[in-house]
Amino acid sequence: MTANDSQTDRAVVVKRVDSGTADTAEIRDLSRAAGYDVVGEVTQTRTEDPAMHIGEGKAETLAATVAAEDAAVVVFDNQLGPYQTYNLGNELPDGVRLLDRFRLILEIFGQRAQTRKAQLQVELAELRYELPRAEAKASLAKRDERPGFMGLGEYDESREQDIKSRIARIRDELEDIEQTEQHRREQRRESGFDLVALAGYTNAGKSTLLRQLAADLDVDENADRHPDIDTTAESENRLFTTLGTTTRRAEMGRRDVLVTDTVGFISDLPHWLVESFKSTLDAVYRADLVLLVVDVSEPVEDIREKLVTAHDTLSERNEAPIVTVLNKIDQVDEAELERKREAISALAPNPVAVSAKAGLNVDTLETRVDRELPPFEHERLVLPMTDDTMSLVSWIHDHAVVETVDYGDEVIIEFEARPAVVERSRAKAGDLVPAESA
Repeated sequence: MTANDSQTDRAVVVKRVDSGTADTAEIRDLSRAAGYDVVGEVTQTRTEDPAMHIGEGKAETLAATVAAEDAAVVVFDNQLGPYQTYNLGNELPDGVRLLDRFRLILEIFGQRAQTRKAQLQVELAELRYELPRAEAKASLAKRDERPGFMGLGEYDESREQDIKSRIARIRDELEDIEQTEQHRREQRRESGFDLVALAGYTNAGKSTLLRQLAADLDVDENADRHPDIDTTAESENRLFTTLGTTTRRAEMGRRDVLVTDTVGFISDLPHWLVESFKSTLDAVYRADLVLLVVDVSEPVEDIREKLVTAHDTLSERNEAPIVTVLNKIDQVDEAELERKREAISALAPNPVAVSAKAGLNVDTLETRVDRELPPFEHERLVLPMTDDTMSLVSWIHDHAVVETVDYGDEVIIEFEARPAVVERSRAKAGDLVPAESA
């Protein structure tokens, strides 16, 4: 690595808060997730300054810190407007890149996007981020008749329309992808699978929990049947390991379950950014059950705030029951766990406490999942004794819980299964015709 490469990675983080003390832990984690080496920070407690977000004196302090640390990137844990970005840029040494919180998040998303769907969602978010800035340039240029007014760049009257057109095309393509994925979900339900989604904030332990729930199963044998099932799920201690979704098969009692891990929530995300990734969140919205994973080792105030935000995000479109999973109980004692459980009881009235890393209480969680999923229906079919009937009986054994099978002049089979499986078995039974009446 050259000296110049090393300098490119050096970053100073900045955070302004209206009151209290600025906490830079998350923005540092986000910056490291983007590949930056955080070498300094500047914080301020005051109301937002319209010109530079932080005060003029603090901006001078920031410029001095950047120069002293030989940093090439400044990352704000706030959203910056076009004018603020321009004014701050004039204060900083030449060549220093300036990112606000959401531009940083988009940069991370861009690094993680591997599938066509993820890449489209990142592009959609970037365009939605750029659109108001393009509109600002257009407005200023029209008002002042000066291209590049306030350093916002050359005015291109077609740029705003280009962005809107591209947003529309991406939405159409994402809708086509979602229709395909929804068809696949319905096929899985008809095949007897319950769909469980893991939701929660980054680093809450979702991927580790997914590995525990599916640890005893070889999912390779199902690869042809379910092409997006991965044999592994990363559980690194870094943000946005799962930008897309990872689905694995698990057995929970009498049920066959497909568990999907999705992108982690982040605090203070604007609506336009959440909306850009709603296609990924459809795996949560359209599940039969959502496991909302929480890091119980965090301060109770943070847990409560994240639960509120997560419920707000999920409540917009989610219809499935939500079970809160208090993860990382190996990092707290019984008294602290009980205190936190009581403090969040209004948001999580009956949580399941586990340690995904240590495998503690995972069996309890599996029992709860079985109880919360849609109930099985009981069915009794009377079938003619034919070769096709034997094929149907075999199919029912694969997709349902068979109680009894009586073979005589007719085949009588009793079983329990998901409503979709019961409905499909009835349709298959209706197609059977005794050989002598054919």
